[in-house]
Amino acid sequence: MINLLEKALELLKIFEGNGYEAYLVGGFVRDYVLNRKSNDVDICTNATPMDIKKIFNDIKLPFENYGSVHLVYKKINFEITTYRIDLEYKNGRSPSKIAYTNSLIEDLKRRDFTMNTLCMDSNSNIIDLLNAKVDIKNKIIRSIGNANDRIKEDALRILRAVRFATELNFKIDYELKKAILDNGYLLKELSYYRKKQELNKMFSSANALFGIKLIKDLKLDKYLDINLNNEIINTNDPLGIWVQVKPSIKYQFTNNEKSYMNAILGILKDGKINDIELYNNGSYVCYIAAQILNIKESNIYDRYDNLPIKNKSEIAIKPIEIIELLKIKDKSKVKMIIKDLETKIISHILLNNKETLSRYLIDTYKVNVL
Repeated sequence: MINLLEKALELLKIFEGNGYEAYLVGGFVRDYVLNRKSNDVDICTNATPMDIKKIFNDIKLPFENYGSVHLVYKKINFEITTYRIDLEYKNGRSPSKIAYTNSLIEDLKRRDFTMNTLCMDSNSNIIDLLNAKVDIKNKIIRSIGNANDRIKEDALRILRAVRFATELNFKIDYELKKAILDNGYLLKELSYYRKKQELNKMFSSANALFGIKLIKDLKLDKYLDINLNNEIINTNDPLGIWVQVKPSIKYQFTNNEKSYMNAILGILKDGKINDIELYNNGSYVCYIAAQILNIKESNIYDRYDNLPIKNKSEIAIKPIEIIELLKIKDKSKVKMIIKDLETKIISHILLNNKETLSRYLIDTYKVNVL
């Protein structure tokens, strides 16, 4: 964090050296005050995107219409936003019209919560124009301006409030909580991609159960298309929680995520974790499932390490040797035979050595597989 801060302050001085104001703003400064690690650094400035382009050769302007540019400075990513006023919002999510301003406080007033309005100048001085320190000290998430209006401008602020409360263990201010209760239905219009992003962050928090309770208390689960009717157990992986909340199929998960979730579901259905489950699913998936099943998980990794084989390539007799030994003509039968060997080796019915396996194969399959 120190190195990141040093580079960020260097960047502020470059702006100042070119005649512009520039400050670190938002979550990074809030977390700095809270002594929390943060890797996302946002900078606000009165320099416009075109001004910034004149200072730095290598910048990307994906959100130029909204006054934001992406800059890589000394291998660190920075988001730089021009002071602006959001004039209109569209689709309950993004401003459709903005106006640049030279006023820092006007820029801060457009942001979501007071705690995210702290700034830091190039000399590491904290600037607090909207009493953010008071709310941070009191662990309160408070909307800037009228909470109802701010939620209607951008429905994502509902989930951000819950997520911040979860991650920081803060309380949501009464007015903001009321606005969320009154406008929770707006989440129906929010993309499932955005919902998943915020929920993933909540489910990744050590304080995830606090966030889940908040979602239920605020009656947001029905708008998020998740099921909180059953007790949710915290796990070391957000996928362990996703499995429990039974999300709508509208949520998009990667193939890898789906594979993990299906594996966990399979174990939960069986309700046990034997050596076969460990072999088929791996120690990590079984560890997460054990947390949900309230099975002592401390020995999961030891048990996995002590399995006689970890995959079928470790079986002491190879497929080609099985074919030759049994003189198999229909090679499609080999897969079934290997599966049988896997199960019996894992179950400690057979020792994993070539002599033992060969004898078993001859006794069991010699007649049946020709």
